[in-house]
Amino acid sequence: MAIIDLITTYPKTAIILFSLAVSLAITIVNKFMINQEKMKEIKAKQKALQEEMKKNKDNPAKMMEIQKELMSHMGASMKHSFKPMLITFIPLLLLFGWLRGIFSPVLSSWIWYYIIASIASSLIFRKLFKLE
Repeated sequence: MAIIDLITTYPKTAIILFSLAVSLAITIVNKFMINQEKMKEIKAKQKALQEEMKKNKDNPAKMMEIQKELMSHMGASMKHSFKPMLITFIPLLLLFGWLRGIFSPVLSSWIWYYIIASIASSLIFRKLFKLE
């Protein structure tokens, strides 16, 4: 009953702790599922292509060619990011259903606390784990 007591006594603290735990779990899954070297390589290519697009603003044919190559790199980046999302998606849906059932009667604005804490902790964890 310790978790239920924590939730009813300190709902804001509890939702922030849940958010931290979920953000950490997602960051760890991303760290081990995404090939970091490959992602850095893809992002470097994308940045170089964007610079090349800026240089060729006046040449529509060259711009289209560069944009086509840029889109292929974006697809590769999405492909690498999709794997960890598949692993975390269903557990997150189940967790949010459970959280809504528990926190809605106690704290009506629980989702905003979760979102703000999640964004902040995700940024921190991504920096700590050196994720791109």
